[in-house]
Amino acid sequence: MRAIVIHKAKDLRVEERAEASPKAGQVAITLATGGICGSDLHYYNHGGFGPITIKEPMILGHEVSGYIRALGDGVEGLEIGDLVAISPSRPCGSCKYCAEGKRNHCLNMRFYGSAMPFPHIQGAFQESLIADASQCVKANGLTAGEAAVSEPLSVTLHAVRRVGEMLGKKVLITGSGPIGTLCILAARAAGAAEIVVTDLSDQPLAYATKVGADRTINVVTAPDALEAYQPDKGYFDVLFECSGAAPALAAGMAVMRPRGVVMQLGMSGNMTLPMLLLTAKELDLRGSFRFHEEFPTAVQLMQSGQIDVKPLISHTFGIDDAVEAFDVATDRGQSMKTQIQFSASA
Repeated sequence: MRAIVIHKAKDLRVEERAEASPKAGQVAITLATGGICGSDLHYYNHGGFGPITIKEPMILGHEVSGYIRALGDGVEGLEIGDLVAISPSRPCGSCKYCAEGKRNHCLNMRFYGSAMPFPHIQGAFQESLIADASQCVKANGLTAGEAAVSEPLSVTLHAVRRVGEMLGKKVLITGSGPIGTLCILAARAAGAAEIVVTDLSDQPLAYATKVGADRTINVVTAPDALEAYQPDKGYFDVLFECSGAAPALAAGMAVMRPRGVVMQLGMSGNMTLPMLLLTAKELDLRGSFRFHEEFPTAVQLMQSGQIDVKPLISHTFGIDDAVEAFDVATDRGQSMKTQIQFSASA
């Protein structure tokens, strides 16, 4: 079988790998579609991010869907031919954080395509994948492309859950990449009344409009537009900061109402924080990291039609064009969610 393997920055190869058979409690999956994530792009463009660097060849990818082709002993509830969304979250279930119900913080997490531990955790961009049955959620009724968006959608559902009550809230989202635009869908599904989105360029903001943003602001061409939301100590109840940029965080906090919730999702290293605003407005600053139990909910919300991710899938490439796919995904001027098709049945 073929797999998409990163060796170092800008050294991405499609290589042959041996196929395996499912053991008890596992399934064999013919991979259908994989979405290129921001972390995949960090490995491709920079060889890692921060202290996390590639030390050995690693299969990339963790946003995937596929069709079950074989069942291991003891697997129930899944059938050969089922389209499944595959959660990359594989907590150990026995460490102290798993015992506390914080499985996204598992001390022994095996998350597809991660260079954090060594040896690295190999990713899911491979034509044939062996997965635990517990990772698989039936996605029948969706396209393979939609099913592959379950993972980033789960990230935003977890963030919304961390915020708490959303009904009737006025929401600001800074950064309109894939996570920012999925935050629009997740916040709206949770009852947000008004959603304003900012970014540095028009193309990602056009996608924000497609999925239901009430207003978009290009902070380069309209740098003072957010000032209209500053009177009377601010306007927004919730900020989803998805850019990982300190100026965006500061600008967002300036237009928050007292006791609003600042949800930091963007990850790009250490950021300075306007502490006076945080203190004087009594803002709650919260973080959100990955997800776990939200994954089946992501699939169900798409199957029910409450969330439609199709407008965000901007490009699809075959596995032989993996390098081109990563180059396009890097270009925010044209790409929102770039996916790779691994099998003809996708």
